Amino acid sequence: MLDEAVLTSRREDVIIDIRGAERLQMTADTIAVEAACTSTQFHLQVRPNSFARYWNAAQVLAGPQLALGANSPYVFGHQLHAESRIELFLQSTDTRPPELRNQGVRPLVPFGDRWINSIFDLFEENVRYYPALLPETSDEDPFEVLAAGGTPQLAELRLHNGTIYRWNRPIYDVSDGRPHLRVENRVLPSGPTVLDVLANAAFFYGASVDMVLDERPIWSRMSFEAARENFHTAARHGAESRLYWPGVGSVDWDELVLRALLPAAQRGLERLGVASEASDRYLQVIEGRAKQRANGASWQVAATQAFEARGMDRPSALQAMLKEYVLLMHSNEPVHTWPVP
Repeated sequence: MLDEAVLTSRREDVIIDIRGAERLQMTADTIAVEAACTSTQFHLQVRPNSFARYWNAAQVLAGPQLALGANSPYVFGHQLHAESRIELFLQSTDTRPPELRNQGVRPLVPFGDRWINSIFDLFEENVRYYPALLPETSDEDPFEVLAAGGTPQLAELRLHNGTIYRWNRPIYDVSDGRPHLRVENRVLPSGPTVLDVLANAAFFYGASVDMVLDERPIWSRMSFEAARENFHTAARHGAESRLYWPGVGSVDWDELVLRALLPAAQRGLERLGVASEASDRYLQVIEGRAKQRANGASWQVAATQAFEARGMDRPSALQAMLKEYVLLMHSNEPVHTWPVP
């Protein structure tokens, strides 16, 4: 149903055109190409009056997260961006025909346009800018449910919100009859190892909490455009990124992580009551990646180029790289310690 809705809205096949280190051009008669965009999604349950601060913090962290965790430099045999998933997901689910893209109509995969003051800012944008792709309705009358002392499921709101793929998405959900809100952080790819994924989680949760508790939070000193540019810069360049940071200006991502964000993550995990043995183990992985200026994407490119230097063509080099990747992944040693074959 989603495939049919997207293609009907586009009135043409899906067109992929990504310019990176190389260029990928292709068309598809299905949105199934977005299945290449496997991700790790972190959920952070928050109080309603704190939601805006946590969402703003997640937006600030999106760029540094990608610099640390990029892991998809190749798509269909082409070397593109450090985190090609970002652009591929945008293009493969784009409902806009060319004339609407040229007019600046918002895509289904937005980063956002502004800092928010309430979760309602995002749900109001949903209604204002995004027609329902899957116009299914339920029999629930939420006002009747409320009047009876129950909790509305809000199925239509949740279905509509589920087809708008913000990189940090607001979530309303009901568990055991109790409503709650979550920030869904959709920025990172999966892998390379379980340990790397858990380290990414520790970094995100810890740094988010520390930012939110700051009396003068980062987003009050930083334009939204700067956060968005950090996001796209890190997606393109990964371990070679330079990011903007208030009071510093343009800075190498590794210096930003080591000097500012890693200590923030440590403080945040302490405030969450995470055992020091756990926080130390996971944040040491983040520290190692920053000191080595390495992530999954940089290792994949280095390994593939090493096999190509031995005379392999691209398909053979990618197969050899993937075989080595799988072996190292099962070792659960963090990616910054992986040797280049």
